[in-house]
Amino acid sequence: MHTNSIPPAHTSLVALGDSFTEGMSDLLPDGSYRGWADLLAARMAARTPGFRYANLAVRGKLIKQIVDEQVEVAAAMGADVITLVGGLNDTLRPKCDMGRVRGLLTEAVERLAPNCEQLVLMRSPGRQGPVLERFRPRMEELYTCIDELAAEHGALVVDLYAAPSLADPGCGTWTGCT
Repeated sequence: MHTNSIPPAHTSLVALGDSFTEGMSDLLPDGSYRGWADLLAARMAARTPGFRYANLAVRGKLIKQIVDEQVEVAAAMGADVITLVGGLNDTLRPKCDMGRVRGLLTEAVERLAPNCEQLVLMRSPGRQGPVLERFRPRMEELYTCIDELAAEHGALVVDLYAAPSLADPGCGTWTGCT
């Protein structure tokens, strides 16, 4: 007997990271913020009664702070889905040690992947401009590391870096782009 069924819904989501995950990138008309993690959680919750969601992200965090303050907490929560966005703030620092960033990101993924059904990593959007061009090689090194870790640990990669609409400086919100 063949049945068409929807795969079972995930019952929980934990989001880790910096301002991008916290929601600082999506200013609503009323002056409040609602980021991608909140939108994702709302969609997942609509499918699953009793859905659990925690957003541990805090603006300005570097990858070491994310590892030290968020990773162990998230791993202990036993969520079905864990998202991790981190390292970009590090790449924007003049004295960034990319070997250290790669090592910390690897540590985070190795601690999170066994503690969830699906780990999701993200290539954050890249804005255009002369200041950012100086840091682009580091950003691309970070994204190569993310891709390699995802392949090794079965994580999904959401590639917002390649999304032209999110690189447009005039498009400041998830809902404001057409």
